[in-house]
Amino acid sequence: MKVAKLKVDVRLHGCRSLKDKRQRLAKLKDKFGKHTGLAVCESQYQDSHQLGQWTFVSCSSSAQIVEKSLAEIEQYVAFSLDAEVVGLERTWL
Repeated sequence: MKVAKLKVDVRLHGCRSLKDKRQRLAKLKDKFGKHTGLAVCESQYQDSHQLGQWTFVSCSSSAQIVEKSLAEIEQYVAFSLDAEVVGLERTWL
């Protein structure tokens, strides 16, 4: 079994409330939360309006599938999320 974790830190410029933050970041959970072999959670800065951290854990019998899954998340975060990415950390477990 191959398992890897991807931690994504973002800054949400102009975000004035937790409700606004949740709406802007809900797309992450909606898009990736239903994938088989992938767990998603907001892992840090739950009470901060302009900072967010999401952690994704992917597991599969194939390292290539894990890589593909995390690469898809990285690409989505970089190009489709309404936030500035301030950190990406990938760790094999």
